[in-house]
Amino acid sequence: MPKKLSKQPTLTGNTPASLPPILKDGLPLPRAVVFDLDYTLWPFWVDTHVYPPLRAANPERSACVDKVGETFAFYDDVPSVLHGLSLAGVKLGVASRTHAPDLGREMLKLLLVPPVTSVLDESSLEGLAGGGKKDKAGKPRKAIEFFDAGLEIYPSSKIRHFEALGKRTGIPHSEMLFFDDESRNRDTESLGVTMWLVRDGVTWNEVVDGIKEWRRRKGV
Repeated sequence: MPKKLSKQPTLTGNTPASLPPILKDGLPLPRAVVFDLDYTLWPFWVDTHVYPPLRAANPERSACVDKVGETFAFYDDVPSVLHGLSLAGVKLGVASRTHAPDLGREMLKLLLVPPVTSVLDESSLEGLAGGGKKDKAGKPRKAIEFFDAGLEIYPSSKIRHFEALGKRTGIPHSEMLFFDDESRNRDTESLGVTMWLVRDGVTWNEVVDGIKEWRRRKGV
């Protein structure tokens, strides 16, 4: 049975999160963290629930609106997660088998991620291994700009997605951590990827638990 469209999060007025200590404890981190899109970064199926064309829902572009007036946004923790992992020196990627790849990319271009100090407590950024460089001029950034490991968004197997990500980045699959909401995608672990199953979208708790599992498998 198809999932119902989840109630959309509201990203305005959130208190900045503290960066989890695991990102700056001096122990190894995955070289790349890869995310599924639907019910992982956002609470909907982009090829089922979204009717183009899209437009910004507010001046901050923290959400967008489709043809029928439905509003769409990331899960609440996603903007701070993207900033935090990026600042820690981790490359970010996407692996999605959506049947609406162009719409998925369009949404990643339309949605803006607020400046880092809007979503992360500045004092918690001290001691980052990646240097903790802030976003340019403290301006919002298109979400798509965070994914420096690449975007594999097309109907296919996640195995093919990860083969492409590995070829593009040169990062071994054993150095990748994958967040997805479907257990069937554990087949990616045959490549050496560590997959962490999320139950209700990406949160900092899920990210921390995923990193712990990746370290456990690495014997860290």
